[in-house]
Amino acid sequence: MDRLRAYKHGNRSEWLAAMALRLKGYRIVARNFRTKAGEIDIVARRGDLVAIVEVKARGDLAAAMEAVGGNAQRRIEAAADHWLSRQPDFARLSVRFDLVAVLPRRWPVHVENLFEGRN
Repeated sequence: MDRLRAYKHGNRSEWLAAMALRLKGYRIVARNFRTKAGEIDIVARRGDLVAIVEVKARGDLAAAMEAVGGNAQRRIEAAADHWLSRQPDFARLSVRFDLVAVLPRRWPVHVENLFEGRN
C-alpha cells in the first residue's frame, strides 16, 4: 500500500512539474525515460535547449536540492547521454540539468542548472 501511495504521489508530482514547465514555454518531449544506466523524469525542450529535469517532492527547496547527490547526477547524466545520442539534431543542442521541486501547498519551483554535466 505504501508503495502504491508513493508511486501515485511521484506521478502527480511529475505531472505538476510538467505543467509548470509547459507554462514557461517548454515542450515536454519525454517522461520517465529509462535506461540500464539511469532514468530521466522529464526531458523538456525550448528551441535548441534541452532541459534534463529531475523532479523531487520534498518539504522544502533545500531538501529537494540535496536529494540529487553525486550518484544520482551520474545516473541522470548517463541516461541523458543515451537520450541525446538518439536525437538527429544532437550536434546543435545545448543541454542543461534542472530540478523541479514540488513543495507542499506551493507552485512547483524550477531550479535551472542544478548541476553541471561533464563535457
